[in-house]
Amino acid sequence: MRREQMADLTAFVVVAEERSFTKAAAKMGMSQSALSQIVRRLENSLGFPLLIRTTRSVAPTEAGERVLETLAPALQSLDANLASLSDLRSKPVGSFRITSVEHASATILAPALAKLLPDYPDLSVEIINDYKLTDIVAERFDAGVRLGEQVDRDMIAVRIGPDFDMAVVGAPDYLNSHDLPATPDDLTKHVCITLRLPSSGGLWSWPFAKGGREVRVRPEGQVASNTISLNIDMALAGVGLTYVPLDVVQEHLESGRLRRVLADWTPRSSGYHLYYPSRRQPARAFTLVVDALRYRT
Repeated sequence: MRREQMADLTAFVVVAEERSFTKAAAKMGMSQSALSQIVRRLENSLGFPLLIRTTRSVAPTEAGERVLETLAPALQSLDANLASLSDLRSKPVGSFRITSVEHASATILAPALAKLLPDYPDLSVEIINDYKLTDIVAERFDAGVRLGEQVDRDMIAVRIGPDFDMAVVGAPDYLNSHDLPATPDDLTKHVCITLRLPSSGGLWSWPFAKGGREVRVRPEGQVASNTISLNIDMALAGVGLTYVPLDVVQEHLESGRLRRVLADWTPRSSGYHLYYPSRRQPARAFTLVVDALRYRT
């Protein structure tokens, strides 16, 4: 294979994975028109189209999907092998993409990386917050962060945080104008501020447990969002009740801006784990990041 054609194939993979010439061009540091010409040149040399282009989207053709299935794993393997060569340098070098959720990113990833990265200027980390259960291999993430029970068994999982408490909270003004819920069933009489899950398109069901009884309540209300921070802001404004990690509202509880309800019904949540494919051969830089995040009691 000619060196030029290999470069063109690499460009095609980026466009196919990003589903956008604009995003791919930005990622590769070139103009959109130049990237389009590269893909057209590749298609002409192969003799069949690789992409279906519309005014709104880009998607691989059947032939393009087959090329992508063959090339993407090979390129990932090449990236991993090149990254391993960085171990020969005096200081580790590498870039990492991590899919996480905002609570873990704010309370665990950010503090740990803030200590690590200043000492290793050749390391870079990209964190994408998303509540869907991302396929890290298919979407080319180096690792993911989720609760322990959410990690697939074929992944290597490293605990990076302790178990933590959850809390149902609301503003005093809201609670003073409503009967306090005594059981999770009473939430049907309340306005609930809910979390939208992108993977299913549905709303997160709130888990409760007491005396060996476990229940899940599908909350209903006037507001739903995909971020905990916005839900807390809406609760502070007196819109209704929301269900969030206790640590992120502890300050508001201590100041009296929020009050906790159903405390005897809210169970502990399993701690966050960093996970990655078991077949990955960690480079020195990757190992450095994992060790920085590892939870130590």
